[in-house]
Amino acid sequence: PWPILLSAMADIVSTVREVSSNHIILTMIILAGGASLFVGNAHQAQMPEFSRDLGFGSDGVFYSLLLAANAAGALLAGVVLESRSLLPAHPRSACILLILWCCTVIGFAISPHYEISLALLFIGGFLDLSYNSMAQTLVQLNAPDNIRGRVIGLYNMTHNGLRTFSGITIGIGGSLIGIHWSLAFNAAA
Repeated sequence: PWPILLSAMADIVSTVREVSSNHIILTMIILAGGASLFVGNAHQAQMPEFSRDLGFGSDGVFYSLLLAANAAGALLAGVVLESRSLLPAHPRSACILLILWCCTVIGFAISPHYEISLALLFIGGFLDLSYNSMAQTLVQLNAPDNIRGRVIGLYNMTHNGLRTFSGITIGIGGSLIGIHWSLAFNAAA
């Protein structure tokens, strides 16, 4: 297993070197990795506690609605983005969408009202899918033909792989200062 792991790490380092001069690819990989590292999907596992803190207990319809709001926003984004050319792929647009997504996560984290939290999760789902699909599109369009698969793999590794650590950053912070402020500070980062 060690030779395979070392070979994989060498491929990752080689790919990073090859795309390090392409600012669009590098920026999109850093955006995806940062969002995954600091927020990822760790807050979804903590929805029972958010639901309880919003006054509706940790199970049942109200907890499910919080999870469904995020998914419904992403579904709407998929339909809207596929049916219209509202958001052309541009690095600045991806950055703005990510910043707006972080703002909705911060708003959700500190909101004391269930209805506002529900709306912010819906908007957050829309923005999450929007910036992720735009960032991946930009990586695909700008990757050199000869290493496109490796570049997309690097993007997906940072986007999905770094989510592992968001549970740690939000969880440890949550045990120290509470999940609301931990999530808010991580989204701000």
